[in-house]
Amino acid sequence: QVEVEESGGGLVQAGGSLRISCTVSGRPFTRLAMGWFRQAPGKERDFVAAINWSGSDTAYADSVKGRFTISREGAKNTVYLQMNSLKPEDTAVYFCAAIQYGGTNYANPNTYDYWGQGTRVTVSS
Repeated sequence: QVEVEESGGGLVQAGGSLRISCTVSGRPFTRLAMGWFRQAPGKERDFVAAINWSGSDTAYADSVKGRFTISREGAKNTVYLQMNSLKPEDTAVYFCAAIQYGGTNYANPNTYDYWGQGTRVTVSS
């Protein structure tokens, strides 16, 4: 069983930066592709970013390209989402998810096998 836990959410002003983290346990981290999704109140869960098992390939939603960066640190079993130039519309609960069985359709939440409980990010205007 893979356990996924997010941390680092909070309140930040528009234009500011925030880094959220996701720690994974229960499976070799190097075998897992990882993704971030977000869900705003009353909206569906949307893809934000993903990274493959080696870190050599990343994918981003158009809405965050150039502002957000996903990375991973194997020694800490952790994936990060660095968020810069934040906007009020980035306000959401951010979820981290893991792919164990090799799916590559990163934008589809059904590709992911394990999910965290989410961390809330609020961007004030």
